[in-house]
Amino acid sequence: MAHLPKSTFDFISKLEKNNNREWFTENKPTYELEREKIIKFAEQLLAEMNKHDNIENENGKKCLHRIYRDIRFSKDKTPYKNHWPISLKRATQKLRGSYYVHLQPAKVFIGCGFWGPSKEDLYRIRQQISHFGNELSSILNDKKFKKEFGTLEGDKLKNGPKDFDKEDPNIELLKYKQFMISRTFTNDEVFAEGFNNKVSDSFKRMRPFLDFMSEALTTNLNGESIV
Repeated sequence: MAHLPKSTFDFISKLEKNNNREWFTENKPTYELEREKIIKFAEQLLAEMNKHDNIENENGKKCLHRIYRDIRFSKDKTPYKNHWPISLKRATQKLRGSYYVHLQPAKVFIGCGFWGPSKEDLYRIRQQISHFGNELSSILNDKKFKKEFGTLEGDKLKNGPKDFDKEDPNIELLKYKQFMISRTFTNDEVFAEGFNNKVSDSFKRMRPFLDFMSEALTTNLNGESIV
């Protein structure tokens, strides 16, 4: 199978309408069956990804997130996620960042980047942007890249960060606290044969962005390795 069966989305649609432990327990055999199909898809995607990148996930099962929500600090107390989430983490200290696949009825998208960089990582990214922001801008503003992935996403400061010049020519990029890009897929694309290849190809085209960020986090301003 190199595509996603509609039954996996049908289950999620039903779960979203019946997001309680009683229903889930009663339908757990169906969940397990559909989960195996998602794991198989993740396994195939992982194989494709390792043809052009280095992913540390051992197998498809290790790519799939748990269906159970962490509700300890959330106002939303529904116990289960309403989507199938898949993550693929780049391997080794020199390849930073992760790829993400969000599988939800009428809301399928992929993305990559840095959702919650540490204080130290954020400062290092901003240092690189301040000195080499023209390189990042060139990647983000490439016509083909922009057509497929749109604009840089993530929370931003209203003003520039305190440790950087407010007149820095890259100030708009320096305002970002998160650095992510994404693209969506239609239902026709999702259910077509070879969807795993289409996802892998899109991830490959995201690579210039991830490579810039990896370099920012693993080298100093002279391009020398710090890991």
